[in-house]
Amino acid sequence: FTSAKLSSLRRHLKTHSDEKHHVCHLCPKAFRTATLLHNHVNTHTGNKPHKCSECDTAFVTRGELSRHRRYKHTLEKPFKCTICEYSSVEASKMRRHVRSHTGERPYPCHLCSYASKDAYKLKRHMLTHTGEKRYECYVCQARFTQSGTMKIHILQKHGENVPKHQCPHCSTFLSRKSDLGVHLRNLHSYMEEAVKCRDCEAAFHERYAFLQHRKTHRNEKRFRCAQCSCTCNQ
Repeated sequence: FTSAKLSSLRRHLKTHSDEKHHVCHLCPKAFRTATLLHNHVNTHTGNKPHKCSECDTAFVTRGELSRHRRYKHTLEKPFKCTICEYSSVEASKMRRHVRSHTGERPYPCHLCSYASKDAYKLKRHMLTHTGEKRYECYVCQARFTQSGTMKIHILQKHGENVPKHQCPHCSTFLSRKSDLGVHLRNLHSYMEEAVKCRDCEAAFHERYAFLQHRKTHRNEKRFRCAQCSCTCNQ
């Protein structure tokens, strides 16, 4: 990280610190900076100081307002991939996208060999270990560990009046045609740059095939102790 402003450097350095001196007076949460605390307090009070100039919506933070304007008004996608034609409204989405090229999985599960390219998917995966079923079917109240499993259940069990769009390349069902288009682009479109498996020499030009291949490595115990017969998957 480099900056022309000393204040920006100081602000950046706080992201590397675990110290959280700014404590919320309404709940136990604490934050690294006064700005983060101020934004958090606004979520308690309902104060939304950042108002859109083109519609009636308002937001807690300036970043939320910027994302709103790009999604709803300007349609600008300033973050562009240097490997393919993908572009994004948000920097975080671009970082996740780049990992689909590099194969990087920086969020490993400490209970099995699973690793994810983003923190949200790791949290969702952890539910498979805890057994927590936080997603409830609004028709029959059956509960599921993952939202995707619940959606498939609704389509298959209660979907008489729900349009079903099945992917022609895999077993996925989607309720909206637009969702099918997103699914096809994200998982089944051809990628010029092949994604390489980090555990073997396999490479794939389709993300779905790459993900299916990764499952074959989940229970592998590739790490062998040089002094005894112990093997581990991490």
